[in-house]
Amino acid sequence: MFDTLTLEKYADVIIWGLQRGRSGTFAKSDFILVNYDHDALPLAEEVCCQLHDRGFIPIQRAMPTPRMDYDRYTRANNKRLATLIPGDRDMYNHLNGSISLLAPSSLTHLAGVDPELLNLVQMARQPLRQIMNTREQMGTFGWTLCMYPTQALAAQARLSLQEYARQIELACYLDDGTPTRKWRLLAKQIEALREELTGLGNCTLKVESETVDLLLKVGERRTWAGLTGRNLPSFELYVSPDYRTVEGVYTSNLPSFRSGNIVRDVRLEFKAGRVTAVSAEHSEEFVIKQLNMDEGASRIGEFALVDKRFSRISAFMANTLYDENHGGTWGSMHMALGNAYTNTFAGEATEYNEELRRALGFNSSMLHWDLVNTDRKRVTAILADGTRKTIYEDGEFTL
Repeated sequence: MFDTLTLEKYADVIIWGLQRGRSGTFAKSDFILVNYDHDALPLAEEVCCQLHDRGFIPIQRAMPTPRMDYDRYTRANNKRLATLIPGDRDMYNHLNGSISLLAPSSLTHLAGVDPELLNLVQMARQPLRQIMNTREQMGTFGWTLCMYPTQALAAQARLSLQEYARQIELACYLDDGTPTRKWRLLAKQIEALREELTGLGNCTLKVESETVDLLLKVGERRTWAGLTGRNLPSFELYVSPDYRTVEGVYTSNLPSFRSGNIVRDVRLEFKAGRVTAVSAEHSEEFVIKQLNMDEGASRIGEFALVDKRFSRISAFMANTLYDENHGGTWGSMHMALGNAYTNTFAGEATEYNEELRRALGFNSSMLHWDLVNTDRKRVTAILADGTRKTIYEDGEFTL
């Protein structure tokens, strides 16, 4: 799908993202897990090659095919579904980085699987996620993920495979002679915006569009984040707000694929920080079950805005990584139901604990589900002194 030069540039950008996403520095012989779907094998080979050239030790792991995935959920009993593979805990305790190369050959193969079984597997893997989170906070672990074009993705996005690949090429600036240099320049621009947003402090954000009417407070001890390197491409500026303050209506007008289910036109009503009413044009029952996954699944863990001047993604891509970074005509915003991002806590990682999390209104959940809105909108910050400042309008930051 991509020629040799494009694969080389893509791998270089991915490794740049991996290194940017870790607060500590990498060292020779660090262990890097490379998870890849079968269709991404050409990219996986190039990534591993470049990891070797940089002195790292790649650990290759192929992800299950759609049939393997389906058979696991339909043939294994609950005990086997919840069993962790021997050696995984030890491996995760020694990992220094993780790269995931996503190239699904099916997006809907789990549509008929009971969501409770999907939740069971997620909960069983929580100890591994906790290991990674702890190591990340210590600066000894970093991660990134990216997409590789497949026919399944293109078909669901209603694009040709060539059109889909072109969107990836444009989004990651692989058409640039030196895309990693371009990403470094973007990082400086996004960092400047991030500092201005953080400087607004614990303001109230009012979001207004044709389908959104929302109020929320950023929260105490917050810092905005952007282009962390953890997702490529990434143009969002985001914060994990005080979930207790969310009020109003939010509608997602881009479809979402989750666990094999396509979800369309989700409408959420919030009161005192919790979803009090939900509807969806398609897969409403699935949405409701996701929101009932745990106590935090019906609360907000992330608020994000994307500037259309940075993102060249103009099509629906049938994948959250790309759709949450939609540029298009009016930029985009997304809110994630579920878990908050601890990297938006303004303090030392060692200070962050369960008691402080609760006190500051950082949400906690097994769920993290981004729901995207691409309406023309205005976002106004209401500062502590009552001053109103438009920070985002018509798809662009106005700071």
